[in-house]
Amino acid sequence: MTSRTRTANPWIQLVVLCAGFFMILLDTTVVQIAIPNIIDNLHAPLDQILWVVNAYVLVYAVLLITSGRLGDMFGQRNLFAIGLVIFTAASAYCGLAPDTTHLVAARVIQGVGGALLTPQTLAILTTLFPADKRGAAFGIWGGVVGIAAVAGPTLGGFLVTSFNWRWIFFINVPVGVVTIIATFLLIPDVR
Repeated sequence: MTSRTRTANPWIQLVVLCAGFFMILLDTTVVQIAIPNIIDNLHAPLDQILWVVNAYVLVYAVLLITSGRLGDMFGQRNLFAIGLVIFTAASAYCGLAPDTTHLVAARVIQGVGGALLTPQTLAILTTLFPADKRGAAFGIWGGVVGIAAVAGPTLGGFLVTSFNWRWIFFINVPVGVVTIIATFLLIPDVR
């Protein structure tokens, strides 16, 4: 743990953790609004495009418990950062996907990144906050779930209307890069 992470304000650290978690949750709802545009652009049938939604959620859900254990073994910050890197790179891959097969594959990779990241946020929060402040921190973390669920379709609609469907994925790249940098500057490496 560096002196910077030791003296960092835990509420600022919470913002970093919630930024990564927000992107993961946003991507569970943002895609639905873009389905008609993806079908038109990739000339794919609906049954293939539904895998763009389902592949992400399935992989994410299946790997959550295993990922929590991996964080215990290799360090929560490390797994949070690895998950964030994987998710961010896969987001770029989604945005560049030339066809449905590549898009579904990229969504599977996004699901892996999301699953690696999510349990680490809880473990890190537990170490950052003393017991008397932990409830407030977890309340904010839990509030991110609701905000992301509402923001997904809203942001997705804006991006699809203003740009095109690919931007629902490209938007994750700058947010992911900033969050990765902030992770190494502000989040302690604890096990």
